[in-house]
Amino acid sequence: MDVTTFIQQLLIDPLAPAFMQRAMLAVILIGVVCGIVGTYVVTRGMAFLGDAMAHTVLPGVAIAYLSTGNRDNVMLGGMIAGVLSALGIGLLTRRGRVSEDTAIGIVFAGTLALGIAIISLARNYTTDLSHLLIGNVLGVTVSDIGVIALVALVVVVLVTLFYKEFLIISFDLTLARSLRLPAEGLRILLLVMLSLTVVISLEAVGVVMVAALLVTPAATARFLVKRLHVMMLTSAVIASLGGVIGMYVAWHTRIAPSAAIVLTLTLMFILVFLFSPSKGIVTARLSRRAR
Repeated sequence: MDVTTFIQQLLIDPLAPAFMQRAMLAVILIGVVCGIVGTYVVTRGMAFLGDAMAHTVLPGVAIAYLSTGNRDNVMLGGMIAGVLSALGIGLLTRRGRVSEDTAIGIVFAGTLALGIAIISLARNYTTDLSHLLIGNVLGVTVSDIGVIALVALVVVVLVTLFYKEFLIISFDLTLARSLRLPAEGLRILLLVMLSLTVVISLEAVGVVMVAALLVTPAATARFLVKRLHVMMLTSAVIASLGGVIGMYVAWHTRIAPSAAIVLTLTLMFILVFLFSPSKGIVTARLSRRAR
């Protein structure tokens, strides 16, 4: 086999089917938005919140599907439930009445139980929507990509407009109050952005692994760069690149795309963790020996 044929089979042939083209576009868009929002998740120590948000969408998904019988409405139902959950967490934690982790635990448990209760009312519901657990990126439609692109655009625009404000509330709430910034409103807006990001990510990796898509790329970028905006760009590139490589791995090995994407991102994190020029464990040991 010559090099041209090898490259053709490795990189070009997987892109021939239309469903793979849609899936690749979806994981790139999702990677960008997860990389950006995931930066706030990692810097603010909200990894648990990302996982919890993935479960809080279940009631909306269940109600949307049971009331219409149409899977096309599932994403919309999930978005509504996610936004309401974000608002609920924001309301509970307003002015420190309840700690953020406690509020997340309460909303997470309550909405998850409600989702399970609704699911139990339908016999075939679990089978019909089992793809929510592990993702179904190969089944994304043109309309799904439109919704994903719209959410990605909204998130990017909001981060661009409120970059300095989000930066301040993420690292110094006291300064935010002294500058008379609407800290509570900005914090809730950030929670809503996170919930929307989680919903569109479910198509790619499902409920089980959505936290990895938010946390792993940003955690990887944190080992490579220091400034927040550079970390966002780096995280977005890592998430998108990991998604594309994961799709190729899934195509050639026939494993679930969601697993391939998350495993790829995990491997990228391990490599950076070990060999990062400034913070890598192996790099640091070699540097000390050289001295």
